[in-house]
This record gives sequence, structure tokens and C-alpha cells, in this order.
Amino acid sequence: MENIWQEFVAKVLQWWNGVNSPDFLAEFFNNRFYIILLVIFLVHLKQYSYRSIWSAALINIPGTLLHELMHFLVGLVLYARPCNFTIWPKRNLEGYVMGSVGFRNATFYNAVPAALAPLLLLPIGFYINRYLLPEMKPTLVNCILYILLQTVIIENALPSKADFKVAGMYKSGVIFYGIIAIALISMI
Repeated sequence: MENIWQEFVAKVLQWWNGVNSPDFLAEFFNNRFYIILLVIFLVHLKQYSYRSIWSAALINIPGTLLHELMHFLVGLVLYARPCNFTIWPKRNLEGYVMGSVGFRNATFYNAVPAALAPLLLLPIGFYINRYLLPEMKPTLVNCILYILLQTVIIENALPSKADFKVAGMYKSGVIFYGIIAIALISMI
């Protein structure tokens, strides 16, 4: 029995050394097919998690925390007075609400940026890709962790329907920030 165990461990180590070899890693990093395949697997895993509130919480809490933290921080800076910070999923008629942040002082000048604040996660994801990824040791585990982290960041950077609803409540704020956006784009 001990001999079988030693053979098994030897095969696992041989496989592990193979997937961490420079040739395999170069193929993995340079072939976007594998990366897309892993991202699609993660998306399906997330969709599957909605069958139970416990699995939904386990899979979604890290990203929900990032998403809601952006609302909270921007609301805090712009004096929207954030309150009711939650990251635990709650079931509603359409599925689950993953988290929320309420504001006691939402006005035309702070509702739009506070509601769309998760978009600030995109520059964070870009920074990680641009400056931290090249510093990572190229191993399969690091690659998978990088893809998982970026998937969580980018997916949770997207504002929800409720976020757009809050942003659209103040038409003067939408016009104000729309003019600023057009001015910034025209300067490029």
C-alpha cells in the first residue's frame, strides 16, 4: 500500500512540475483561450452559487465588499452620509440583492458619483494588470489567482440596476456630470 501511495505522490509532483514549467506557463499565459475558459468557468460557478444563499454569500462576498466599499467611500467623501452598509445577500423576487449602502444626504451633486462609484474599481484592475502582474512569479497558481482577482474586480466594477436608478433620480446631477464628462473627453 505504501508503494502505491509513493507512486501517486510521484505522479502528482511530476504533473505539478509540468504545469509550472516555463514552456507550459508560456503557452498558458500567451494563449487567451485558456484564460477565457477559466473566466467562463468562474462565471458559471458564480451563477451556480445562486441556488443557495450560503453558496451565494461565499462566492460573492469578496466582490460585494469591494463594490459596496466604493459606494461608501465616495459617499463619505462627497458628504452623502452613507448608512446601512450590508454585504450579506438577501433574497428578493428577482433573485438576490448582494449588498447595499444607503445614503442619508443624497443630493444632485453626490448621488451620481456615489451610485457609479464601483467604476473606480476599473483603474484598480488596470493598475494590477499593468504594474503588479509583471512582478509576479509566473506559476500556474499565481496565474489562476490573478485571473480570479481580476474577474472579481472587473465584474463588481459594473454598477447594478439599482445603482443606475439612484444615479438617475437627480436629473440635474446627470446633466452636470454629463457636461463634465463631455468636456473631459473633448480635451483628449
